[in-house]
Amino acid sequence: MMRASVSLRLAAAISVSVLSAMAAVDGTVTNKTTGKPASGATVTLYKLGQAGMESVESVKSGADGSFHINQTPQGPHLIQTAFDGVTYNHMLPPGSATSGISLDVYNSSKKPGDARLARHFVILQPAGDKLSVSEGYVFNNAGVMTYNDPDGGTLKFYLPVEAKGIAQVKATAPQGMPIDRAIDKTSQKDVYKVDFPIKPGETDFQINYLVPYSSGSTFEGKLVGKTDEPTLLVVPQGITLQGEGLESKGEEPRSKASIFSVKSASYKVQISGTMQAAGDGDSGDNGPSLEEISPRVVRQNMKWILALAFGVLALGFMVLYRAQPASVASAPAKGKNARGRR
Repeated sequence: MMRASVSLRLAAAISVSVLSAMAAVDGTVTNKTTGKPASGATVTLYKLGQAGMESVESVKSGADGSFHINQTPQGPHLIQTAFDGVTYNHMLPPGSATSGISLDVYNSSKKPGDARLARHFVILQPAGDKLSVSEGYVFNNAGVMTYNDPDGGTLKFYLPVEAKGIAQVKATAPQGMPIDRAIDKTSQKDVYKVDFPIKPGETDFQINYLVPYSSGSTFEGKLVGKTDEPTLLVVPQGITLQGEGLESKGEEPRSKASIFSVKSASYKVQISGTMQAAGDGDSGDNGPSLEEISPRVVRQNMKWILALAFGVLALGFMVLYRAQPASVASAPAKGKNARGRR
């Protein structure tokens, strides 16, 4: 009888020990810039739900980079590691391992270093008396330092005065999800900045805004900064572009999207025509829309265009545009150094 009691107590102790081990979220934070353990990093466990991100617990990494959070994740969770002014995300899907996690962080610098603007494209979509403009910026950081300049901004872009200072910006960190970012004015005329760290890897920005449109009107754009590739201009079927320095890159066979390149930083184009609305035509089937197809011509020459995301289309963005009570540029940026920075 006594032996049985001892066996039961031993089994219970082992069970408790196993459950405790399973409950822990632990691992090591490594500074990939130096290749050494990152001490003093803030590691926070967030619960993801319909209400958004809910902080569960925060700890500091030790001298050897180790961290231990005595929690039992139920459902999807996120680990966010704050180091040298930048946060790095690590997803914890349901059922994933929670022990022995490796978290990578980097030193940051206000200088671009190896971070460069690799590619730039502009999608022009007329809709009624408005022209929806979607600009894409692709940064490539081949180094081991994060480019982070909260005051000066890491992305600077030109916003036509006709946009009235209103633009929607979504930024996507390497292996991250698109998040909204605020814009702020710079000392340069019609040039705005975005505060978002450029981590090692590829970072994408998509900027959407509206300007007035009528067939035959002109659109002026400008690339702030330098890139190795010419700017690409994309327009849907039914729309034509004319302008100095434009070079045709062909037409995507299925969507009939026309693609042009322009090498100069500043460009001025005349836009004519009307987009064919969905459902027009006798057959009722006009094939795939622009947002459903990455232009084949560009895909063959530049693999990055596979990331072409039209995001908010003209009509959809109009709703957001009209719903905004004030200019995004004039709105105070809150929580930039907290959850918003990825």
